[in-house]
Amino acid sequence: MNEVWQPVIFDKTDAAQCAALKELEQDTSLTFLDERETQRNGLRTLLPSPEQSLLEESDRWVYFPWRKTVVAVLGPTAFRHLRLDRNRNKITRSEQDSLGDLTIGIIGLSVGHAIAHTLALEGICGTLRLADFDEIELSNLNRIPASILDLGINKAVVAARRIAEIDPYLRIEIVEDGITEDTIDGFFDGLDLLVEECDSLDVKVLAREAARSRRIPVLMETSDRGLLDVERFDLEPERPVFHGVLGEIDSTGLRGLGTRDKIPIVLDQLDAALLSARMAASMVEVSETIETWPQLGGDVQLGGATVAAAVRRFGTGAHLPSGRIRIDLDTHLDALASPHPTRTEELPPVDGADGSPPSSFDPGEAVLDDAVLDDAVLDAARRAPSGGNSQPWTLSTDGRTVTIGIDRSRTSTLDIGFRGSCVAVGAAAFNARVAAAAQGRFFGERITDHGVEIALSERDSGEITDRRLLDGVVGRCTNRELGTAEPLDAGVAADLVAAAASEGGRAVLLTARESISVAADVLGDADRIRYLTPHLHREMFSELRWPGDPDPNRGIEVSSLGIDDADLSKLEIVKRPDVMALVDAWDTGAALGSDMRDRVRSSSALVVIVVPGSTAKHYIRGGYATENVWVTAHLRGIAVQPVSPAFLYARTPEEHQQLSMHRGEALQELNSRFRALLDITDVESVALVLRLSCAPKNGIYSRRVPVSALGSG
Repeated sequence: MNEVWQPVIFDKTDAAQCAALKELEQDTSLTFLDERETQRNGLRTLLPSPEQSLLEESDRWVYFPWRKTVVAVLGPTAFRHLRLDRNRNKITRSEQDSLGDLTIGIIGLSVGHAIAHTLALEGICGTLRLADFDEIELSNLNRIPASILDLGINKAVVAARRIAEIDPYLRIEIVEDGITEDTIDGFFDGLDLLVEECDSLDVKVLAREAARSRRIPVLMETSDRGLLDVERFDLEPERPVFHGVLGEIDSTGLRGLGTRDKIPIVLDQLDAALLSARMAASMVEVSETIETWPQLGGDVQLGGATVAAAVRRFGTGAHLPSGRIRIDLDTHLDALASPHPTRTEELPPVDGADGSPPSSFDPGEAVLDDAVLDDAVLDAARRAPSGGNSQPWTLSTDGRTVTIGIDRSRTSTLDIGFRGSCVAVGAAAFNARVAAAAQGRFFGERITDHGVEIALSERDSGEITDRRLLDGVVGRCTNRELGTAEPLDAGVAADLVAAAASEGGRAVLLTARESISVAADVLGDADRIRYLTPHLHREMFSELRWPGDPDPNRGIEVSSLGIDDADLSKLEIVKRPDVMALVDAWDTGAALGSDMRDRVRSSSALVVIVVPGSTAKHYIRGGYATENVWVTAHLRGIAVQPVSPAFLYARTPEEHQQLSMHRGEALQELNSRFRALLDITDVESVALVLRLSCAPKNGIYSRRVPVSALGSG
């Protein structure tokens, strides 16, 4: 019984196997375990739902002679599907299938046991071939996860049994005599990869000579400072063994060496100067106060994880060159330090210490000179909204005219043809006009393709002629909190439509729940594409500002995003380009649009500001209409959030392709669906989308660049 390591699998649909199982059932010394229903429930609840063929696959009964136990399990395909489901997406389904075809040989089942076990756990092999002549001794149990019940049993047998109890379908082959000249050819036949972990120096070299001649790569993990060696003989068949650090070496000259004789060679091979201090000191004591070099169980387990990572790279074709690396946990632990705060600090107050809107002037002062009034107009202009709070405008005045131009250096990929910048300039001009009119100084305005000129008259008096509208300009802010989906009041809706019309725009309102839900799906899908397109993703996160950011006067402060700590943690993940690249490669990431979907569905309405053309002047006029609608909603107590789908300013197929090379067609289709939902004509253009909600008040105002830094130069 000590040499038995293979489980016996019975399929009741086979008459002979069914009869053999019934014979086992008569043996009262055996234990039968049946947890199939739990396994089936686990299979049924997987996402996505398994194919029907998996659900209907016949079960198996597995007899483990060394355990005197028979266990019911799912069929082989369903078993693997369920057992390895938690590997996703660190290992994709296609990668799992590719890795499952590997035949891996492991020589030496002390460190090799941990490696074989880890490979089996992750399902990243199809066949494991294990070779070791030695038996389990009590002194092995500091690093081999066996038990005292395994004493005296061959190490390869113990490893094979343990793996069989994890996955009885995994093919295991063992060579109980270890690697010799008689067994080496059979052991290497059909191998894709060798993991060498034996103690014998001559076998180490012999195995590499055999691997090199057959162009089989070799991995070795040495459990001191996490040393991993990779020798890609498959790519470099002339590569010297051990990277050439031992010079010309032959396996025959190393036979019969005692432990003490091996030490100089081992030290040369491992590079004595880089050994851990404790290992180096122990080498001096070998055969004196200790029998051989020490090994720790934790270091051995780390070796299992390290080799598994290398096998995953090899099996999936990822970068894995020949070479050597140390994954030294002590070195990493020496570098322990407090994490840099990124989200936990309170943001400093924005201008107003009490969270009130930033203010550099009090428009209610009784006496104001012309210079102060000019500053007031410019200050109102800079409070306008802009995509990502980029503030793409220049502001200047000569006392008679306020000029608001387009700062073309503040653009982004979404700002096709500076259309978004034109909308921002229009909003800034609306604010400037309101401030000038409130002081009795508005004389007229001229919109050009390059911006807006507002003519100022002499000051009539210190009286404010329209304080309420000016309060709306000063107090307007973005509120991204979730709403209650309470219906929009009909009177408010009428006011918003009138506000857009008075500035030459058209406000299209979506208030029906079904229409809002359709829009939420479109906008959510557009957000997903923005995350998965590298340059759009990079620009999106460049807009965000964390505490201590060196450019705090532009961009969006994370505290204003209306998300909780859990979502802030997710933000740390989704901002990583490497993570998004994997999600893109897997064509997944439905959750990337869920935040937008949830916010839109919580809204009372969406209002889309439309203009009757697509010139710069049209988009500037759209900025006027957008700001008037926003200020009107704010004065009615409605929370407003601008929504900028990636397709917002794209009009042609080429412009959609410019946004995303791989998903341009998808963006164009989303754009078409959105315009059809809103009944927007081909001639019309969208200036901006606003989400309207009944939501808790949000007193965080985006920072602004000082007026003095916004001159046209």
